[in-house]
Amino acid sequence: MSVELTWVGHSAFILNDGTHTVLIDPWFTGNPVNQIAADSVEADAILITHAHGDHVGDAPAIAARTGATICTINELANYLSGKGLENVVGGNHGGTLPFPGGTVKLTPAWHSSTYSDETGAVAPGVPAGMIVRFGGLTMYFAGDTALFGDMQLIGEEGLDLAVIPIGDKFTMGPKDGVRAAKFLNATRVIPCHYNTFPPIRQDGAAFKAEVEAATNSTVTILAPGESTTLD
Repeated sequence: MSVELTWVGHSAFILNDGTHTVLIDPWFTGNPVNQIAADSVEADAILITHAHGDHVGDAPAIAARTGATICTINELANYLSGKGLENVVGGNHGGTLPFPGGTVKLTPAWHSSTYSDETGAVAPGVPAGMIVRFGGLTMYFAGDTALFGDMQLIGEEGLDLAVIPIGDKFTMGPKDGVRAAKFLNATRVIPCHYNTFPPIRQDGAAFKAEVEAATNSTVTILAPGESTTLD
């Protein structure tokens, strides 16, 4: 089986296995590098790593329009359900949640997590990474995180793909991203959460060269809106 993966930009991705479409951290509106209109996107499932606005993004509007199942950390799930969204599934670190076409296992992530609406800060919860099993593949989306040693345990899941933030400042940077790639030992690596704004400007080509010199992983550098096939 194969999966088409499209990088929307920042940490937003679209996965399609020919039957189901899954959105990861779907920040379309207001994303300065995005080229895809949020109201043009279909979804069977939406997976959200944590409650920051640049990760929740357009999830509520897309889910309301499409009926997609949302999977996320429990506090954010409760908040979204309270806003009238149906098909919201919440869990916590270590738990595995089903969605149409696959499953997502929530892992720890070292970051912060607070969503803000018209009333102020709500749904703090905790951040998570995600081991996504979809289209016959096992993919790890680290979310926003620092490097941590238990990535070695995540690597034992047998990863076909690891998606790693490298922007620095708000997440780990390229040097720690290389160390993460060593721990995760994925067949392929894709960097994200970089070059969206000047403070997280990084050299993707340099990251690719360093990871491929230090590991057996192949690094794919995507431009916003670009797709690649995973198999």
